[in-house]
Amino acid sequence: MAATVSVAAEWQILHDRFYRKPELYQMQWKHVDLSRNKVAAAPFGGPIAVIRDDSKIVQLYAESALRKLRVFNSAGLQLSELIWRNPGGRLIGMSWTDEQTLVCITQDGSVYMYNIDLESIGSAVSMGVDCFTNSVVECVFWGNGVVCINEAFQLFCIQDFRNPVPCQLADTGIEDFPLCMAVIEPQYTMSGNVAVLLSVGDQILIVEEDGVQQLGVEVGPIQKMAVSQTAKFLAAFTHDGRLLIMPTDFSEIAFEHTCESALPPEQLAWCGMDTVLLYWDDMLLMVGVEDSVQYFYDEPLIIIPECDGARILSNTSMEILQRVPDSTVSIFKIGSTEPAALLYDALEHFDQRSAKADENLRLIRSSLPEAVEACIDAAGQEFSISQQRKLLRAGSYGQAFCSQFQRDRIQEMSKILRVLNAVRNPEIGICLSIQQYKLLTPSVLIGRLINTHHHLLALRISEYLGMDQEVVIMHWACLKITASSAIPDSTLLEILLEKLKLCKGISYAAVAAHADKNGRRKLAAMLVENEPRSSKQVPLLLSIGEEDAALMKATESGDTDLVYLVLFHIWQKRPALEFFGMIRARQLARDLFSNYARCYRHEFLKDFFLSSGQLQDVAFLLLKESWELAKSPMASKGAPLHGPRIKLIEKAHNLFSETKEHLFESKAAEEHAKLLRIQHELEVTTKQPIFVDSSISDTIRTCIVLGNHRAALKVKTEFKVSEKRWYWLKVFALATIRDWDALEKFSKEKRPPIGYRPFVEACTDADEKGEALKYIPKLADPREKAEAYARIGMAKEAADAASQAKDGELLARLKLTFAQNAAASSIFDTLRDRLSFPGA
Repeated sequence: MAATVSVAAEWQILHDRFYRKPELYQMQWKHVDLSRNKVAAAPFGGPIAVIRDDSKIVQLYAESALRKLRVFNSAGLQLSELIWRNPGGRLIGMSWTDEQTLVCITQDGSVYMYNIDLESIGSAVSMGVDCFTNSVVECVFWGNGVVCINEAFQLFCIQDFRNPVPCQLADTGIEDFPLCMAVIEPQYTMSGNVAVLLSVGDQILIVEEDGVQQLGVEVGPIQKMAVSQTAKFLAAFTHDGRLLIMPTDFSEIAFEHTCESALPPEQLAWCGMDTVLLYWDDMLLMVGVEDSVQYFYDEPLIIIPECDGARILSNTSMEILQRVPDSTVSIFKIGSTEPAALLYDALEHFDQRSAKADENLRLIRSSLPEAVEACIDAAGQEFSISQQRKLLRAGSYGQAFCSQFQRDRIQEMSKILRVLNAVRNPEIGICLSIQQYKLLTPSVLIGRLINTHHHLLALRISEYLGMDQEVVIMHWACLKITASSAIPDSTLLEILLEKLKLCKGISYAAVAAHADKNGRRKLAAMLVENEPRSSKQVPLLLSIGEEDAALMKATESGDTDLVYLVLFHIWQKRPALEFFGMIRARQLARDLFSNYARCYRHEFLKDFFLSSGQLQDVAFLLLKESWELAKSPMASKGAPLHGPRIKLIEKAHNLFSETKEHLFESKAAEEHAKLLRIQHELEVTTKQPIFVDSSISDTIRTCIVLGNHRAALKVKTEFKVSEKRWYWLKVFALATIRDWDALEKFSKEKRPPIGYRPFVEACTDADEKGEALKYIPKLADPREKAEAYARIGMAKEAADAASQAKDGELLARLKLTFAQNAAASSIFDTLRDRLSFPGA
């Protein structure tokens, strides 16, 4: 039990709770005196930024007069440094954001941001002209924001450094500097904006962007304030040496503690959620609900609040002050008879081959699962690897006798501890507790490891935890490209591919983009060749100027969206003839371009066809344009657009005539242009927009209807209209206007080549029986004559004509025509009997 006593002997009791303060690291830095420096330490075992405090008069030893901003890990190993040249006057404050960006604010209100390698992130941001005119005096940081107060007592804030837009808070109206200042983070306020607490005289002001609220807390002037991590409570140190704990709504004083000194502490911070730390020159005071504990130091300290306690940084060491977990108390508390303590004791007896091991197990048989869980949980809470092993062995020993316990619980804890022990190594210097690890999450931890260039460890942890390794390898590859300017492209490509192939599905395109950004275009082109996804490969090839390769990859993929992306890109970048040459040999690209240009860019498509010698395709485009002009409302009014249409069609005719395969199209275009020209002239002459786009037949017919026989003859002659067609058109046109005299005169000019049947039909259709009778006797075919007489209702004459034809079928059909007329039907019956035709 000696080991048990030694563990608990280091604890301090505060009321009914135990606290411990194990040392995490002996600091490995040299000649760093915290009292002479400004220090910014990041939570979650993060880095520490140190710079000589220019507000203090200090003696320079062997060091340079130039001030250096240095970054260390939690173990004191230097990560980077930068010569600080006071770019904006005195440095007022600095802090780490949640993303571990170092923010520095100078006297003139300039905000400078650096990564962990002290490389500048973007350009400096100004807090505004008021801060430049009236210097910044003090600033208070929180996770991703800051509030500053200037010499004119104005408050300015940046709510989020990821989008650093300064804004001014409401005017406080104060005439002197506040005694102290604290902030309530935006996520804990009703308005969603930061609230600033100012101690002014006996009052506390709550200042927000849209107003100021005054609280009459009758506690006297407050010298120091600190808001708890969840913003539920405020710790305040008063002028008379009392520490007050109040809800942030100031509804009551939860409790107070009288300190031995009325001198305000140099630092006031929360230690977890249940205690408050106050630091004076040589003493650290931890105050709980009903008690306090004092720790004495002979060197300066920096308190770094954590979610489960506080880290304490001194010149020589890094410690963590935290409440002892309940599982650890149940095992190691002096005189403990808890099942977990008996199980831990049983393992020691088992190792000593003592029968008391079995006796202990029998005593806790019913509580064995709880004892095993307590040992596993306590192992996770330990920083000592040897102690972790003992506790896990105790849990494993008890699990062997406990069938109801979750079998993989020890394996899970072992996995977590292996990760924690790896990152706690002083070379890495990220000393996380298990609560901090769970709150931070493994993915964020991986990100912090690669930011500090521990890629191998990050890769192994990712693989061990079954996480995606792409983030690690990608970051390593990009960093390798940046840092390897002297290595030839081919050599560097081999180095990169060896590692990139470890991760399936990794984006070679993203690495190639980084290479291009660093001016290594040849390397980028070689890398992108290994990218299997065309959707990532093609855009990058375009961005690095490899248009030919991009077009080839896009067409090979068959993705029309990608092909269009490349086409439009090249279209804008290259001269037209060069663009045509690139797409001519690739059918998919050529067809997609043609489809698009056919709808939206006719002129460009014509140029493409001309450059390819596709004259017939240009001609078809010209014909299409002419038809689109015909659809224009302007064309329907008769004049302006017919000229351009005719020219387009004539151009099409000329292009068709260049190829032997399109003689028909050439002739058709020629005649179409000729017809349009004649029709246009007719419309101009007659002042009637009724000719254009009608057929030759319709044009002739319309001319005759309008009485313009000369124009009709001209159209007949120009287009070599046959006599038969001419007669048909003129007969029906004259019948349309009921010019029977002209029709009769036309029939007598010469023997009509179409016969007299069209004359009869024209008169019959116009219901002019008398006119029809002028031409029926001239019909040569008795059958036509019989049918013509029948159509105008002359039964006897129809019967006589039918008898001449000696056609029984005709007689039967004509009889049906006169079925309603009994007298007419009898004529056909008599005629049938006379001629001895068989019955129909």
